[in-house]
Amino acid sequence: MIQIGNSLKAVSSRYPTRKQILFTTIAIVLVASRLLCSSAIAADSSADWQAEWQRVMAAAKKEGKVVVSVPPGAELRKALKEGFEKRFGIELELVTGRGSAIVKKIADEHRAGVQFFDVHTGGSGSIIYGLAGVIDPVEGQFILPEVKDPKNWWGGHLYVDKGNQYAYSFLAFVQEAIWYNTELVKPEEVRSYDDLLHLKWKGKIGYSDPRSGGAGQGNWTFLWKTRGEDFLKKLVQQKPVIMREERPLAELLVKGSLAITIGLDIDNFGAFVKAGLPIKPLPQLKNGVYPVTGSGTLAVIKNQPHPNASKLFVNWLLSREGQEIYQKALGEPTRRLDVEAPKEPYAVRPAREYMTIEQYHQLESHTEEKQESVRKPAIAAAQRLLD
Repeated sequence: MIQIGNSLKAVSSRYPTRKQILFTTIAIVLVASRLLCSSAIAADSSADWQAEWQRVMAAAKKEGKVVVSVPPGAELRKALKEGFEKRFGIELELVTGRGSAIVKKIADEHRAGVQFFDVHTGGSGSIIYGLAGVIDPVEGQFILPEVKDPKNWWGGHLYVDKGNQYAYSFLAFVQEAIWYNTELVKPEEVRSYDDLLHLKWKGKIGYSDPRSGGAGQGNWTFLWKTRGEDFLKKLVQQKPVIMREERPLAELLVKGSLAITIGLDIDNFGAFVKAGLPIKPLPQLKNGVYPVTGSGTLAVIKNQPHPNASKLFVNWLLSREGQEIYQKALGEPTRRLDVEAPKEPYAVRPAREYMTIEQYHQLESHTEEKQESVRKPAIAAAQRLLD
């Protein structure tokens, strides 16, 4: 006997009911409406930033120029000026100088009511302590989506000041801080910092003065944090040759008067390497590496004389194009993920190749918080041991 009722139920279950059709239709309409709204919002957002960008460019052209303080270096100066002026047709007036001196000039002039500088790029410490109270929040300058989007940056948007808004960090790298003369040292002889305490290296180590900033101070701070002051006392007993000027130390290494230098990087040795002279960076030591931001901190001066040109420069500098130019000219890797790492021999390496962002935050010593808790005590130790 055929079960007609059950068969009809089975057949009807294959087709949606009116109620199901209604619910499905409503759901499709809601999804479509949401997609249309999202598209409209995205279109409005795109139109908004493009309109703002055009307005800023037009106003910047009327202002005529932007004045920016940058680290010393003929190649950096030339590359930035050519790149920016070619892109926008607006004069980029660059002022170079040692970090602490130029920051003091900016702050003194600003407090005296002289508005000359628009933007400053350089080391983190000089900005944190030298420009406090005379700089504006950086993120308010962002217009371009490629600059605003934190996904384009390793670690997102990072600042070195406690307020996380005034001193923007756009570089992050690991330095080859120890170089050696290949005629005097075998790399296997120095595989940890303890090996530097061997009697044969007494008087043969050059050290960039940790009391004056730079890579020497970064290395000293790392050793103070990881090895302690007792180790640094033993290192000082090795009678290192300590100089504020790095070039003479590099020359002493090349000549063989020194066997090892600490706190000098490829900037000091590039010409010697190209000439085939007997120097190389030591392979990574067992004690590990530490990240730095180098000359990669950006600050926007309050009451800029050229506010629109300043915005233009900040966005261009932090764009892919600007970061490629800055990285290539200075040799210090950017945090932008869409900029290829340097490929030159012995080039400084991006921090992201050595560590996670969590390890970066643990090991760095350039943020305001770490300046207070780590770097300042380390510098105080240097003054006690070296003065």
